[in-house]
Amino acid sequence: ITRPDDWHVHFRDGTALADTVAATARQFARAIAMPNLKPPVLTTADAAAYRQRMLDALAQRLPGNGFEPLMTLYLTDNTRPAEIEKAKACGFVHAVKYYPAGATTNSDSGVTALEKAFPAIEAMAACGLPLLLHGEVTDEGTDIFDRERVFVDTHLRTLLDRFPTLKIVLEHITTAEAATFVANGPDTLAATITPHHLLYNRNHLLAGGVRPHFYCLPILKRNTHQHALIAAATSGSPKFFLGTDSAPHTKHSKECACGCAGIYSAHIAMELYAEAFDKAGALDKLEGFASHFGADFYGLPRNTGTITLERAAQSIPATLSLGDDILVPLRAGETIGWRIRSD
Repeated sequence: ITRPDDWHVHFRDGTALADTVAATARQFARAIAMPNLKPPVLTTADAAAYRQRMLDALAQRLPGNGFEPLMTLYLTDNTRPAEIEKAKACGFVHAVKYYPAGATTNSDSGVTALEKAFPAIEAMAACGLPLLLHGEVTDEGTDIFDRERVFVDTHLRTLLDRFPTLKIVLEHITTAEAATFVANGPDTLAATITPHHLLYNRNHLLAGGVRPHFYCLPILKRNTHQHALIAAATSGSPKFFLGTDSAPHTKHSKECACGCAGIYSAHIAMELYAEAFDKAGALDKLEGFASHFGADFYGLPRNTGTITLERAAQSIPATLSLGDDILVPLRAGETIGWRIRSD
C-alpha cells in the first residue's frame, strides 16, 4: 500500500524522542505531533523548536529516513489570532489542538470554556488551519463513558454552526454516536480512529481485573461502540482516517495506584490496523483509511513510497526502551500475525 501517515501521535520530549519518533518513522511518512508537552507547545516558535528536537533525535537513530513531523499548537483561553496567522504562514504548523482543561494527560493548560477560544478559532477558519478536538466534556456531573457523546451533542454542534468553513477533526472517536455524527456531517468534518478502539472494548480493561495498559482517554467503550467504529473505519468513507493516539508512559507510571492514560502502539501500528481490517473482511479498504484520506483532508499530497504488510508471525517484546526508562507496549509478550516486510 501507499506509505501511510499517522494523523494523531504523542512523541513526548527529551530522551524519549529517539525511541518514539523512530518507531513512528519506521512505518509512517508523516505524523501530526500532539502539543501537550510540559510546558505545552503554545507558539509557532515553540513548534519550530520541538520540530527540530524531533528531527535531531531521528537523525541519530534513523539517518536519512525522510520522516516529516507535522506540527500543532496547543489551544488555550489566551491563544491570539495573530499567533494563529503566524502559525499558518510558517508552513510547518498544520493544525491547532483543543483540549478541555483537565481532560487527559498534560491538559491542565487547556480551554476552560469554549467561547474563550472563539477569537482564535475564527482566525483558524479564516486562514484554513484545522481544529483538532479532544472531544470530551469534563464536568463532574457527566459519567466518563458519556463524555464524548455529550461533547458531540453540545460543543461540536456549536462549532459547526458558528464556524461553517472551519475544518474540524474529531480525534480518536470512541462511540457510535460520534461515528454517525461525523458520517452525516459536512465535508469540513472528519475523524481519526485508533487501533486500540478497533480491537478492544471496556471488557478488556475491566473484566477479571483492572488492566492498566488498556487504560486510555477517551476510555474504551462497550463492544457495540467498537463495532460501530470498525464499520466506520472500513466503510471507505474519506471522513475517517488513521490516527494511532500512540501515547508512551513509563512502566511505573502505568502500573501504580493512579496510572496514566495512554496506550503505546507505534511499534506495530500498521500491523494492528491490518489485523482489525482483516477481521472485518475489509483489507481492500485499509489503504484509503491509512494512506489517502488524511492527506486529502489536510490538503497535502499523498505519499509516493509504499510499504508491504504480510501475514507472518511477529513476537512483541515485554518492554521497550523509553529514553532512560522502559514502557510496556500494546501486545507486550505476545505473538501477532502481521508484520511489515523489511526488504
